[in-house]
Amino acid sequence: MTPFAIAGVQMYVNPLHSNVDGMIQRLDVLMLRFPWTQMVLFSELAPFGPLDKFAQEPQNETLDRFCEAARKHKVWLIPGSMFIRHADGRILNTSFVIDPDGNIVKRYAKMFPFRPYEAGIAAGTEFCVFDVPDVGRFGLSICYDMWFPETTRQLTAQGVEVLLHPVLTGTTDRDAELAIARATAAQFQCYVIDVNGLGSGGIGRSCVVDPTSMVLHQSQGQEDMFPIEIDLDMVRRQRETGMKGLGQVLKSFRDRDVDFSVYDRTSGVDSFLNTLGPLAIPHQGTRAGLMVDVPGEAEMEIEYKTPTGTVAVPPIVPHTDVI
Repeated sequence: MTPFAIAGVQMYVNPLHSNVDGMIQRLDVLMLRFPWTQMVLFSELAPFGPLDKFAQEPQNETLDRFCEAARKHKVWLIPGSMFIRHADGRILNTSFVIDPDGNIVKRYAKMFPFRPYEAGIAAGTEFCVFDVPDVGRFGLSICYDMWFPETTRQLTAQGVEVLLHPVLTGTTDRDAELAIARATAAQFQCYVIDVNGLGSGGIGRSCVVDPTSMVLHQSQGQEDMFPIEIDLDMVRRQRETGMKGLGQVLKSFRDRDVDFSVYDRTSGVDSFLNTLGPLAIPHQGTRAGLMVDVPGEAEMEIEYKTPTGTVAVPPIVPHTDVI
């Protein structure tokens, strides 16, 4: 058995004032109550809330405080994420991995900002993988990233065994997100630690899912600190023998006979996607998606046989101008 204790902190997030003092106070209480905790994860944008007008510099006093808190308690600390404004003017939703010595060992910028709602937030392009010595390999993704399984595919192909997933979801799609968390754990045979906030930080319902897709803990709609001891040997065993002795999905993907041309942007197989309208927030009374042609007819020429030969009719152009 390779045990490791990870705690999630689901807390109220104020959108207009710093939450850093509250985060550090909760970390102090957590470590007093559960001193065996080895890693602590907060929710997405917990320090300063969801408004990018509070974007911080890449090096800032808040990071120094979090590093000192990690060093004080000798824990790995992922203090959610914060908007970081770079010298070129770009703002990225960035998370930090701090080791028990108070060193920032990784920075990760969210790859899939929640567009079109997060307009003006740039996307990161570098994955986050790090090792906890004598324990295992961890990866980090932020909220909407997990809706794109390619992100977790990339991480687990590099050996990630635990997916740390800070979230800010305060909308009606939280049920879908919880289903994705369970599916991700089963598909990629890993733990998923999914931490949401409260107030302007989300509607809670944080969860911990094991590699069999079993929910080990799910918070409700109140503040919660939930330390969970996970077993990395369970991940390794399942990846070798399959979930409950059944599907060995990582090895099956490794040994696949097919390559997916959809990932080659020059292949043309994704041409249907170009028939969809722009990535835009729907307006009142929108008819988008209701006045389009059948996808199969839009993508290919239709051949008609006539007495004089075969006539090819060009593809139908969908009505994508109605948004």
